[in-house]
Order: sequence, then C-alpha cells, then structure tokens
Amino acid sequence: MFAKLTCSPPLGQTTVVASEKSLVNFTVLLETSSRKDWQVALWSNHQNREKWSSASLQSVDEGPSLMAIRGKTDDDCVRQWFSLELRGAPKHGGPVSFTITFRESDADPWKWANEQFSTADGHIIYQSPSRLEDDIHHYIDGLPSELQTQKESSETPDTLLWSITGPANAASGKSSGHTKVALGKPTNFARWFAVIRLWSPWIAPRQGKSTFAPDKEGILAAFEREDGSHLVVLAISGVDDVLTTLHHDGAGNVVVDSRNDSEQEGITRLVVSVGKSLESAMAATLYYARRLVLRYEDASGQLATEEKALMKDFQPEWLQNWYDGLAYCTWNGLGQNLHEDKIFEALDSLQKNEINISNLIIDDNWQSLSKEGGDQFENAWMEFEATKTGFPRGLKAAVNDIRSKHKNIKHIAVWHALFGYWGGISPTGKIAKEYKTVEVRKRDGVSGGMMLAVAKEDVDRFYRDFYQFLSSAGIDSIKTDAQFFVDELDSADDRRDLIKAYQDAWSISQLRHFSGKAISCMSQVPQIIFHSQLPSNKPRILLRNSDDFFPEVPASHPWHIFCNAHNSVFTQFLNILPDWDMFQTSHEWASFHAAARCVSGGPIYITDVPGQHNVDLIHQMTGNTPRGDTVILRSHTVGKSTCAYNSYDDAALLKVSTYVGSARSGVSIVGVFNCTQHPIAELIGINQFPGTEHGTYIIRNHTTGQVSVPTSSDSNDTFVHIELAHRGWEILSAFPLQTFTLEHRHEAQGPADVSVAILGVLGKMAGAAAIVNSDSYVDRETGRLRVWTSLKVLGTYGLYISNLKERSVEKDFMAVLFGRPIPAHCVKVSDESENVLEIDTARAWKETDSQAGWSNEVAVEVVIR
Repeated sequence: MFAKLTCSPPLGQTTVVASEKSLVNFTVLLETSSRKDWQVALWSNHQNREKWSSASLQSVDEGPSLMAIRGKTDDDCVRQWFSLELRGAPKHGGPVSFTITFRESDADPWKWANEQFSTADGHIIYQSPSRLEDDIHHYIDGLPSELQTQKESSETPDTLLWSITGPANAASGKSSGHTKVALGKPTNFARWFAVIRLWSPWIAPRQGKSTFAPDKEGILAAFEREDGSHLVVLAISGVDDVLTTLHHDGAGNVVVDSRNDSEQEGITRLVVSVGKSLESAMAATLYYARRLVLRYEDASGQLATEEKALMKDFQPEWLQNWYDGLAYCTWNGLGQNLHEDKIFEALDSLQKNEINISNLIIDDNWQSLSKEGGDQFENAWMEFEATKTGFPRGLKAAVNDIRSKHKNIKHIAVWHALFGYWGGISPTGKIAKEYKTVEVRKRDGVSGGMMLAVAKEDVDRFYRDFYQFLSSAGIDSIKTDAQFFVDELDSADDRRDLIKAYQDAWSISQLRHFSGKAISCMSQVPQIIFHSQLPSNKPRILLRNSDDFFPEVPASHPWHIFCNAHNSVFTQFLNILPDWDMFQTSHEWASFHAAARCVSGGPIYITDVPGQHNVDLIHQMTGNTPRGDTVILRSHTVGKSTCAYNSYDDAALLKVSTYVGSARSGVSIVGVFNCTQHPIAELIGINQFPGTEHGTYIIRNHTTGQVSVPTSSDSNDTFVHIELAHRGWEILSAFPLQTFTLEHRHEAQGPADVSVAILGVLGKMAGAAAIVNSDSYVDRETGRLRVWTSLKVLGTYGLYISNLKERSVEKDFMAVLFGRPIPAHCVKVSDESENVLEIDTARAWKETDSQAGWSNEVAVEVVIR
C-alpha cells in the first residue's frame, strides 16, 4: 500500500489570495495503490488564529482535467480527487495556516500530510481590499529623527513612494567616513526577501520569516505583509561617492550603513515603496532611483560625454548574432593554459559536429603577463599584444585564421580585467612605460594587497589605445571581468579617483569601438549597478547575473539556477540582458543548465571540452535560419522566479517565468526545476503562468509534448501534475487559443468552429520564442481560416487545432512555405498529441529548393477549410 498526496494551494508554501476573491478552492489529488473510500480533511486556523479546526473535503467523481508529468510512471496508481471551497476572509485578519489529513475508512486513524510526507504547513495570505495607508510609519516602526522622509510621486500605478535621506560622514585622509543608523522595524510582515552582496563581485538572494536577519549586507529588502501588500527598501549607491547598504541589528530592525569616500559630508539615500505586488513595489523604487541617477549624471556632465560617444563614434549594428547567436567560451573547456592550437582544435570539433557557433569568447590567459602560471592575483599585465607562448604569431594572425576557416563565426571577443589583469599592471612592462600609473592598496581578502593601476589622468587614453589595438587585430567584442576591484580599493582617495573614472572610460570605449557588444562580469557592485547599469540612455549590455558555473562542484548546480532566477527579480530592472554564465553540454547537470538558460531571457554560451558535446541538447536550445546561422531561441522578457520569498531550503519547485510576444496574445513560459535533494510533486494551474489572466489557453510540456485541454484563469479547471526527481526539470508553455467560425464551401469535411494555437517550433525548449510574428483570420472571399506565421528558424512547426481528429489532413489543409506548396509528406498529425499538426519546414525548405531572400525568417501559412 502506498499513498501520495498533492494539494492546491500547495503545502509548505505561501499562497496570496487577491482582494477581489475571498474564496480559496482546495483541490487534493490522492494517489494510492487500491481504490477505497478514502477520507480527506482540511485542518486550518481560518476561524480562530490560535485554535485549529477541521473541514471535510468532498470526493469528486470527475476531477479537474490533468496533464501528468511524472519522473516514474506507475500504471497501477489509483487517482482520487477531493475538493473544498473555503469562503470568506478570516475574521482574525491575518494569514491562515493549514495542512491535510487523510485515512482509508472510519476505522482507521487519520494520517497527517506533514508527518507522512515531511511537508510543512501551507499558508494563505488574504490581500486586503482597502487602499494602501498613505503613512510610512504604518509600514516601518521607529523611523529615526536624523533621517528626512519625503513623499515622492511614483511612476508605477497603485504604489506609494518615499525618499529617505540622512547625513553621511566625510572621509578623513585615506579613511572613508562611515555612518550607521537604524531605519526601524518593518511591521506586520510574514516573509522577507533580500538581495545581498554574496561577496564583492556578486549578489545573491536571501529569504526568511518573522525576523529580518540576512547574513550579509544587502542592496534591497522586501517584506510580504500580512495584508497582502509589499514593502520594499532600496539602498542607493554611486552618487557623490557614497556606498549604502542594508544590515540588521539582531532585533529585526533594518540598519543602514553608509561609506563616504568624499572629503565633504555626503548623503545617505534610500527609497521606500509599498504596492499590492512585489513587482510593482520594486519597479517604483528602481524607477525613482534611475531618475535620481540620471539627474546626477546630467549635472556632472557624464550624460553629455556618453551622448557624444553615441552620436559620433557608435555604429548601430544588427545585434541578433551577438544577443542570439550560440557562443563558445574557452574557459572551462580549454583550461587556463590557453594556446591558439587549443582554440583551433575546439573550433574544428564544433564544426565536425555541425555545431555552428556565432560568437567566440577567448577567455583568460591570452594576455602577455609578468610570469606564466602561478597565483593569478600576483600576475600582472605587460603589453597589449598576446602572449608569445600561446600566440607566437600574435593575436591578429590567430584571429585571421579563425575567421578564414570558420565563416559561421560573426563575433570574436577577448577577456580582460577592468584594471588590465588580476594583478594589475606590471611595473616592468610596456604599458607601465606608456601610461601614468598609481600604486593602490586593495583591502584584505582573496585579492588583497598592493597593485599597480593606470592612473585617473590616463585611463581614458589607455582604454582608447587598447581597444584600438584589439579592433586592428580583428576583435569586435569584449568581456571585461574583475570589475569589483573598484570596490576593493582601500583608500578613500583612490576610491574617489578611480571608481567612476574606470567605469566611464570602459563604458565609453566599448561603445565607441565595439558598439555595445560587451559582457560585464564580476560587476554586481552597488556603485556600478546604479552608475552604469541602471541608466537606460545607452544600448543594453550583457551582464553576468551570478557567480560562476563550477563544473566540479555538484552542490553548486541547483544553487546556481536558484540564485540566477532570484537575482533576476532585481536585475530585470537594469539596462542589461542577464548572462547566466557558460556551461558544458556533456556534464551530468547539462540539461538542467540548458533548460535554465532557455528561460533566462539572456545569451547562451557553451564551454565544452573538444569532442565532448551533446548535440541533441544543443539542438533543443538552438535552430538554423534560412541563411544557415545557428541562433538560440531567446524569450522576450527576463526569466525570473515566480516567488521571490521561497527560500532555497523550502520543499518547493523553483518556477522561472518568462514571456514571448505581446501582452494577452503572447506565450507564457514557466521553467520548473527541482533544486532540492528529494522528489517533489505539485499541481500547477494556468493561474501560475504570468500574463494569462485573460483568455483561454492550452499548456504544453517540452519533454513529452503533452498538451492539456483548454483552460482559463477564471475556471482554472486544468492542472499539470508535475513530479520531479532530484535534478529534474521541465518547461511548460501556455499558448493562447483563438476561436473562428469557417464557412462550409468546396469539399471540406471538417466542422465549422475551430480553435487554434501557434506552438512555434517543436522539439525546442523554448520553441515559442521562434515565433517572430503571426496572424490568423477567416478569409472573407473563401471562408477559409488562414494562419500565417513568421519563424526565426527552420524546424518542425506546430499548430494546435481543437478538432484536428475530425478533419482530413489531405482534404482540409493546405500549407505553403514562402508561397510554395509544402509537400504532403512534410505534414502530419503529431505522435504526441492528436490535436497538433506538424509541418517539417526544414525538409520542405530543402526539397522545394528555396533560397533565403532579403529576410532571414521562415514564412509559413496554413489554410484550413
């Protein structure tokens, strides 16, 4: 005898009920090895916060429609559904806790879900229908008098916004000024989420309950209140040489800590918002911060300098290959003893396996250094030209050979540190002789000690000359690492001189020489985030979104995905595309990483050892255009966790949402990942797909191609029952349905009413992202339905048709590719779903001998009679 129980709302998690609904529909799926008259009950403190009571769930003969995705199928499993409507908000006005009990019969003892399945209680927060309180003291208790609070206008609807300022002590000599003040204690919250500084270069998420107590200094703190609203506190840095972070005092108070590098008294700046959703409250704070930073940069002249670079030197380019081309990075795949022969071997291996990368990143160890090997932080940069050990013919000769032998490569980037190399500039090299340098001290730590750097007076010329050299060698893009060194500087005068100088010199030079084709790495430093990454007055760059991919550290892989998904809750508001780092396609966690990259909204890099490639996995991430380019299928929005407050230790599936297309007519995609050490099952309804609040949808999963019956957010009568083992993942896509009435003409056999959904390219993890544009309409002259789709890549085009089994593929359909009829053997009903029509556009393209014209897209039209 076995029993499994899955509940919606889920146990072990918190669910928020919108203010217009005081009704919670409990749905329980009980799976057992035998059919008996099981009894199921809900225990909760809905009636009395201090005293729990039970309510029986009713057995349902016909439960919700179910799409089951299981790690291991059990054909003998008996499924029984139970339901209960919990009406009305609790009289005590607070959150409701609940669990489930079940038993086989009256004679048997009740079994508690939390004991049987090691599951914590579930929680429900009822969002208050009343308006937000227009008083910051309602949300923060104990605001100190030395901080000035000012009500501000918010750019985000249904939010309240305040700016908070206070004095920041001036620096004295080489010592920065430090100021610490308790902001106060957030009131009546159930959970908190913070974006903390993992260490100097990287941010990471932290979550908790009841008492605010992050283990490291934070940039942002959010609080989910018991009334369903959200309080967000954002510390602003990078203005007037002041760095501000958030701490705690052990008693739940938010503590503000400022470091001022200026010799004049500075300003500690915070912005606080309250909203009905975390997204809107965060948006309000970051939009305000952007306005503030842009005003400051305009007054300082920085905006004028950047605009000049954009107007005079910036060459606008079609960046599809840079953003969307599959990239190869040398770091993990080729190791640190880099040599041009290793690069040629890797590229030949990719070519042999028909892996057509568009971008090549030549990572660390191509530069001429003071000594080969050893501690990288003790190694310093000598000259612009590449190391003669690894590139005996020079960088230009190697790049020329790469471009001549591998025509598919459109962009070649090289790596360098913001200060040149990990150990800075060598005092005996050519660079030190040609540019003014200064000796700086980095604070104690991994990279601590003295280092030689190009001085403030010459940093602009240094970057201009370096990037001119790279351009002359055929390099057209850049990866700039170790940018956190600006915050590692110990002395206030060095920090004043170099933090902004290096940011601005690099930003302007990469615009002038590489037109925005840049990767910013190890740069999640508050001063860089607010000064360089938040303003939206220049093209978006690629930003490393978390700490590295560590192939040899098993525990790092689920954390890497969790960390990136939660970091993106914050970084989505920056003027960047999130880079979730490279990974290896032959690694045991390869598909887990691949799926995460496909829902990240950012680029995809691989770093395979030559000859060790998972070609099938690469094909699931990419597709080929009519011109033969291999591109990734990148969604239109940044992928982020759907619940920022869920912690890494919670027994919950990580759900990462992204979106393709226009609002209400696009496709909502949710990547689902098990980052825990044990199997987890959940019921996922259409209401968990952001952007599906209106209309009717079908849900399709990637791994098996199953398609749900139509469902809507109003009815929520279809569930995906997903059970994932450790290291398990799935990608679910919700496609909007359009319904049409055809006219009976000619010899058509199918019914008049039909609903269709364009699925994009099947067999791809984010196949919907292949859709560039689409249009569906009934032709007035013929009475036929025309479904036109423009795709980024060739492949198996999928079209959901509600009553396909009642139609004749031969008589009721006609399909054309670029206006040419598609051969009948390229069209079939899917083996995975009887309602999906598949069209092999790659085969049709080849057999019709089509040629790519001015457009690099695939135009498919299906006519239904």
